[in-house]
Order: sequence, then C-alpha cells, then structure tokens
Amino acid sequence: MTRTAVLICPGRGTYNAPELGYLARHHGARAELIEGFDAIRASAGRETVTALDGADRFSVAKYSRGDVASPLICACSLADAAALAGDIEVVAVTGNSMGWYLALAAGGAVSAVDGFRVVDTMGRLMQDHLIGGQLVYPWMGEDWRPDPARKAELLGIVAAINARTGQELHLSIDLGGMLVLAGDEPGLKAFEAAVPAIGGRFPMRLANHAAFHTAMQAPVAELGRAALPVSLFGQPRVPMIDGRGGTWWPGSTDVDALWRYTFDTQVCEPYDFTAAIRTAAREFAPDLFIVTGPGGTLGGAVAQSLVLAGWRGMADRAGFDAVQAETGLLVSMRRDDQRAQVT
Repeated sequence: MTRTAVLICPGRGTYNAPELGYLARHHGARAELIEGFDAIRASAGRETVTALDGADRFSVAKYSRGDVASPLICACSLADAAALAGDIEVVAVTGNSMGWYLALAAGGAVSAVDGFRVVDTMGRLMQDHLIGGQLVYPWMGEDWRPDPARKAELLGIVAAINARTGQELHLSIDLGGMLVLAGDEPGLKAFEAAVPAIGGRFPMRLANHAAFHTAMQAPVAELGRAALPVSLFGQPRVPMIDGRGGTWWPGSTDVDALWRYTFDTQVCEPYDFTAAIRTAAREFAPDLFIVTGPGGTLGGAVAQSLVLAGWRGMADRAGFDAVQAETGLLVSMRRDDQRAQVT
C-alpha cells in the first residue's frame, strides 16, 4: 500500500557532533552519489564530504562554517531522500532556509550533483562574506499554544530596533514557534538586551551564520546569480513549496522565475517556513511528513507549524502528541527508530 509523504529538507545548523559519521553509518550503498559530490569539492581543492564526515573529531569552529556545514548537510539530506522505501510516494518537497536548495534537487528542478553545486557555492559565498549574524528566540511557550500577541510584540521590538540609526535587525525565518532574527552586531545586541532570557538558552546566537534572508545579503545573491546560471534549472518532477508557501508545479514552472526566486527573493527576503508547512498540510494532506537528516532539530518546528495550521484539530503540544502517537505522521530520519519506518 502506497504511503504519501511531503519531504522536508533541513537548513544550516543540523550537522553537529552527534552527526559526525552520518554518511558512513547510513549511506555506504550510495557511494556513487557521494562520489559525485566529492568530485566537485576535490576539483576546487576543498576537503571532500567523505573526509569531513569521516574525521576523528568534531570542531564547532570548523563544522559550523558555511563552506563545511552546507555541503555536509546537503550530502546527508539528498542521500536520505534517495534511501526512501519504494512504497513511499513523495507528493511534494519543501525545506527550511538552505533546505530550499536541497528541495530543488529532491524535487528534480536541478540534478543532485547540480543541487550540491548550488549548496557548495552559496555556502562558500556566505562564509567568504559573512555579512551580519543570526539569533533565535521563541514566541510560543512550552505548551506550543499560539500566542499571536507575543509574536507581534517581539516583531514590534525588532522594528523599533531597526528604525534606530546605526542598528539593523530583521525577521529572517518564521520557524514555527521560533523567530530567527538577522542583523548587524549592534542590532542583535539591542534585541538581546530588550528581551528576557528563557531557559538559559534564548536568545541564542547561531555560530558562523550570516544575516540570511535579508536585504543585507544582496551582494551574495548577486554573486550567486553570476556563478550559477539558469541553465542548471528545469521543470520539477514533483511540486516544490517555497519560503512564501507558494508551490512550483511540474510542467507549468517558469524556470527563469524559479532561478530568480532562488538567487534573489529567498536570499534577500524573509523565509516563511511556517507557511510552507501549512501549504504542505492543507494542499497535499500527506500520510507522512518526512524530515531528512542529518540533524533532528527541525522536527519541532514542523510540529509547531502543524499546530499553527490547526492540522487535524491540533491546538497545542498535547494535541500534536496525541495525533503523533496515533498516526506517526512526523518522521525524523535522524532517529533510528523512525528512520526504519521509511527506508
């Protein structure tokens, strides 16, 4: 019996110390795919993903870099996508932030190798320029009950900081119950000073992250367009849901517009992952939401986004947990117990 699924690709920050060796553990059978990725890195004189994944130890300073983390995450995610069981029909693909590039490859709008080339190039450009930074702050409580007034209050603080001379701060990603904010150092510090600390974790700075999805990235977007031509792109094989909640359909996609969105709009404007999951649920109603590896942190944002969409009557964390216990609709390929259900 066929199971329908929306495939969700992760962004930066999902390859950490516990993920070291992920490719070796799970994807020895996909050597040909990984070799293609390694060849791109080797031809540019950079360490291959096989070597990075096979290192003896993990270093945050090294593995949080865009030119290291991005290709590693890409290789793990696309190999996971290739490992899905034959009874799973992927009805749509989406991703968070950098995960949009992975969704392009998983959805067939670019080849796997060209998808890796896109990720490797953009990761290097982001790292070379490293314009601004990012932090994360929650607007939902532990019960995941939506609090739109609190969200509006926080976004008001962001707008007030951004209006000041010498400070820049923007919404970067609407990530379920979290706000990912991006700006310059004075703007980030101003926000940290304006909000209470939560759980000893938030506001949380993201190491080696630039001010993604803001106008601050316009120079990187321009370099990306120059390095990655529209000829890499074609019609997707399956629908792709972007960072506005819009869908690019097989057979009717304007390829030039898709290229422009990828290397202009989504680089320089906020990424609404919450809207992408809402579209995935309401328009495709899959049996499963499958989050590819290497990390497992994106699952929470998916679950929170489903609550915000009111999917299957979910109104809070308890509602999601009840549906999850009954149906197992959210699968994280990072978790061995859940991975076994879909590979």
